[in-house]
Amino acid sequence: MAGCCAALAAFLFEYDTPRIVLIRSRKVGLMNRAVQLFILAYVIGWVFVWEKGYQEFDSVVSSVTTKAKGVAVTNTSGLGYRTWDVADYVIPAQEENSIFIMTNMIITVNQTQGVCPEIPDKTTQCDSDDNCTAGSAGTHSNGVATGKCVPFNESVKTCEVAAWCPVEDDTTVPRPAFLKAAENFTLLVKNNIWYPKFNFSKRNILPNISTAYLKSCVYDARTDPFCPIFRLGKIVASAGHSFQDMAVEGGIMGIQIRWDCNLDRTAALCLPRYSFRRLDNRDTDHNVSPGYNFRFAKYYSSPAGTERRTLIKAYGIRFDIIVFGKAGKFDIIPTMINVGSGLALLGVATVLCDIIVLYCMKKRFYYREKKYKFVEDYEQGLSGETDQ
Repeated sequence: MAGCCAALAAFLFEYDTPRIVLIRSRKVGLMNRAVQLFILAYVIGWVFVWEKGYQEFDSVVSSVTTKAKGVAVTNTSGLGYRTWDVADYVIPAQEENSIFIMTNMIITVNQTQGVCPEIPDKTTQCDSDDNCTAGSAGTHSNGVATGKCVPFNESVKTCEVAAWCPVEDDTTVPRPAFLKAAENFTLLVKNNIWYPKFNFSKRNILPNISTAYLKSCVYDARTDPFCPIFRLGKIVASAGHSFQDMAVEGGIMGIQIRWDCNLDRTAALCLPRYSFRRLDNRDTDHNVSPGYNFRFAKYYSSPAGTERRTLIKAYGIRFDIIVFGKAGKFDIIPTMINVGSGLALLGVATVLCDIIVLYCMKKRFYYREKKYKFVEDYEQGLSGETDQ
C-alpha cells in the first residue's frame, strides 16, 4: 500500500522537462543527419513532388456518348444477300457509357404460336407419350410440354411443346463469325468531363481537332493518341486478344479514359489517356458459358393476320467506356498540414538517436547521467533551512 502511495505521489508531484545535451560523437552525429536527410527527402520528394501534397484534389464527373460506323455484307442460304448497317448491328441504339456491336447470330425466321417438337437432347428425347409430362417446362425448354411424343425427324422423337414454332436450335454457333467484317467498324467516343470543386470542364475532342481531321483520323497510340475514333479490331488487339475469336461468342471490352490534370499548369496540358482491356474472364481452363449473348425478336403480321416473329440470338462485343482520374490545384491548407507533418517527423531523428545513445552505446550509463538530472523542490528546501 505504501508503495502505491509513493508511486501516486511521484506521478502527481513530479515534473520532467527536456534537457539539451551536446554529444560530440561522429557516429551519432552522422546517424542523426542521415535520418534527418531521409525524412527531408521523403517529405520533399514523395509528399510534395510525387504526391503533390501542396494541392487540393477533386474526382472527375463524366458523361459519355458513342457512335458506331461501318457496313458489312453477308450472303447465306437462310437470308440471301444482305447489307448490314449501324441500325442492324447496334443493339440497343443507345446505352449508358457502353455500346453493343453484334458480330454473330443464330436466326430463326417465321416463328408462329403453335405446337412443335423440341430440340433433341437427353431430357427431350422420347419413345412414347409416357416419357413426356404434360404441362412441364424446364429451365432450358423452349415451351410447355403437351405430353405427346412426336417425330423430330425420321430417326428421332422428342416431346411436343406449345411454343413459338419452329423452336430455336442454338447447339452450334456459326464459325467464323457472321459479321466478321465488324473488325473494321469504327467507334466514335465523345467524353465530357467536369471537376466541380475547381469548376473546370473539358472534352476529349480537343480544341485543335478540326472537322476534316476528325473525319479521317483513327486512334493510334503513337501517331494519333488523341483521336477519339477507334477501330474495333485494334481495340481488341491492344488488349492482347483476337477480334475474330472474340466475335464468335462475344465478350466485354473496356475502353479506359484517364484524366489526370494538374490545374496549376495550363489547361492545354490536361489530356485524355486511352487504354484497353478485356473485362470478361476468358480462362481456357474454366470455359463454361463463355462470351456475351442475348435474344431479341422482330414481330410482324402475315397478310392473313397471323402474328409472326424472327428470333435472333445475338452474340457480340459490348464496349464499356470507363472514365476515371483526378485534378489537383494549389491550396494553402494541405500545404501547411504537410509542412507541419514534415517538421514533426524530424523529431524522429532525435528519438532514434536518444535510444541508441542511452541504451545501445558502450558509454550509455555516462550519457544517462548527463541526460537526466534530479532536482529537489526549491521551496521545500527553503522551508527546511528556516525551521532550523
